[in-house]
Amino acid sequence: MGILISLLVVLLCCLIIWRASDAFEESSELIGENLSDGVRGATINAIGSSMPELFTTIFFLLVLQDTENFSGGLGTTAGSAIFNGMIIPAVVILAVIGAGVVKSIEVSKKVLIRDGISLLVAEAMLIFLIGGATLRWYHGLILMLMYVAYIVIMFSTMSAPSEDEDEEEEDEDEDGDNPSSRLMALLTLDIQYALYKDEELTKGRAWVQLIVSMIVIGAACLLLVVACQWMGADTFTVPLLGEFSGFGIPIIFVSVVIASAATSVPDTILSIRDAKAGNYDDAVSNAIGSNIFDVCFALGLPLFIYTLVYGDITMTEEIVVYSSELRILLFILTSIAVLIYLFGKTMGRLKAFLLLSIYAIFTLYIVGRSMDWETATAVSDVLNNIYSSING
Repeated sequence: MGILISLLVVLLCCLIIWRASDAFEESSELIGENLSDGVRGATINAIGSSMPELFTTIFFLLVLQDTENFSGGLGTTAGSAIFNGMIIPAVVILAVIGAGVVKSIEVSKKVLIRDGISLLVAEAMLIFLIGGATLRWYHGLILMLMYVAYIVIMFSTMSAPSEDEDEEEEDEDEDGDNPSSRLMALLTLDIQYALYKDEELTKGRAWVQLIVSMIVIGAACLLLVVACQWMGADTFTVPLLGEFSGFGIPIIFVSVVIASAATSVPDTILSIRDAKAGNYDDAVSNAIGSNIFDVCFALGLPLFIYTLVYGDITMTEEIVVYSSELRILLFILTSIAVLIYLFGKTMGRLKAFLLLSIYAIFTLYIVGRSMDWETATAVSDVLNNIYSSING
């Protein structure tokens, strides 16, 4: 019963995050309408759809305030990165092919190489940077500066958008259905209609909508963190309902599957929307760009703030082991995903099913690791040996 309650809360959080992220993305896309060449997908769209990961990591670390819950933030960002790299491109491919739009999609090699290399560099830095049991303020600062460098690269390589793309986006915006009243808008979390009804969304209004949607996303992420904490606990208490049993496993295992999938809902929806509109570069670069934001900023900012306010974070030996193997696994799976993207001229069903299969194996490993399965433990030993050899 306790697990069911937790899962229902997670589902509710997914719905709220999805609806609020729609408003966030509408605002951020209008603000960044002059970006192109996959840059909008890798920056504006990626940041907009990655707000849930940022808020979730902040709440894991700043609200719960202990070492184990830092691992929850790390699990969310790493798990979300793997979800984005495997599930989103696969779903995008199958959605477009299933709708009969095309038989396969083609993404710019320039975009794939640029964003793929940037992501691998960020993940490699994460492995080397967090190499011990103690985390300090400059670790978070370095991660954030890496994201700033990535943004500079994006804008320096950007070309001007075509007029056709702008017209298509305007047509899409005009096709939306609005509820008949502001009360219904509030109930369905149609933030734009609740704020402005049928009035045109200008850049000034977009900033207000951006802030309101961030507040809603933040509230949902706080509730998501609580639900994950319930799942990981031996027992937990729900106000008015009483005491229930959880899984009784480290929260990093809960966050790497449950929290990461919940916070990746906006990335998935946005990428599918871009792909159906023919913006394949943005669809894939959004997923990869979101990963770079997650690794560098969604993890770096909370780490930076927390260590400045409360001092260094000293992780337990168990958490060091869990986080080390997760970072190595993240780098390995990302490398495989990038190779799959780059192999061949197009991306079709075969690549989609291959990516889905890899994610299924990853999820099975996480479940097995949390339950101390022999095979999963053996894989864990290999990953930690790799980590030890890298960090001396």
